[in-house]
Amino acid sequence: MTGVQPAVVPIGIFDGVHRGHQLVLAHAVAAAKERDARVVVITFDPHPVAVLRPEAMPLMLTTLERRIQLLEQHGADQVVVLEFTEALSHQSAEEFVEQTLIERLHAVQIVVGQNFRFGHRASGDVALLRKYDLAVDDVALLRDTDVISSTYVREKVAAGDVAAAAVALGRNHFVEGAVVRGDARGRELGFPTANLGIDHRIAIPHDGVYAGWLTRADDSRHLAAISVGTNPTFNGVARRVEAYVIDEGHELDLYDEHVVVEFAQQLRGMERFDAIEDLVDQMHRDVDQARALLTP
Repeated sequence: MTGVQPAVVPIGIFDGVHRGHQLVLAHAVAAAKERDARVVVITFDPHPVAVLRPEAMPLMLTTLERRIQLLEQHGADQVVVLEFTEALSHQSAEEFVEQTLIERLHAVQIVVGQNFRFGHRASGDVALLRKYDLAVDDVALLRDTDVISSTYVREKVAAGDVAAAAVALGRNHFVEGAVVRGDARGRELGFPTANLGIDHRIAIPHDGVYAGWLTRADDSRHLAAISVGTNPTFNGVARRVEAYVIDEGHELDLYDEHVVVEFAQQLRGMERFDAIEDLVDQMHRDVDQARALLTP
């Protein structure tokens, strides 16, 4: 191992890279600095549940590419993505330690959340890691007195409580994708929207109208009123995410551009209006409320 820099290795799925995950990464960064080591994060894709119990597969909070980016933003020098397969699920805990942690990554310290288990039938734990003379930090993922988890964030997003999700994430929940052509109905109503081509494996907030932001490929960030749902006034069927860029919507051509839509706060639930005029009046109120909420 002469000349090989040792590694402090956080291990987990890290879906969403929420504040609990950020705490794990902060411990790893501090430990790496003391040891003159690199922070090498291990994550898994697909989610293990997709292989072990596909019927129970959760919606993910970010794409894999965005997860890697967030891990790097919070201190990872390298992110190792292990493909979770049936074969990997049968690998013994000892094989994982010896082959992946020690031989491949030259790990000297492991950082994980509390109650961490790994290996076939979850037979590996912190005690096993320590048998290999690996230092181990098991970090409590706390939000005040409660545990922060990706499941907790998913529940808040699914309920439309994006403000609570943002507290746990340490950032706004977002979805991203290319702007695709829709019915152009928003333009007809005076509110041209960016209709997002969404990945339905990603968690999308409950149907409703939200205040938030749209970020373009050039990193410019624009205040937005966002609609999630099926457009019940027009008897829509497909579930959509549509963002109206406030005060700029008529000027921007966003078709085919990759954008990020952030959800800051729910304004109201999705409603069906009997008259188009009533819908337009409500859209004006939505835009005014979003502007008032999010403009300093």
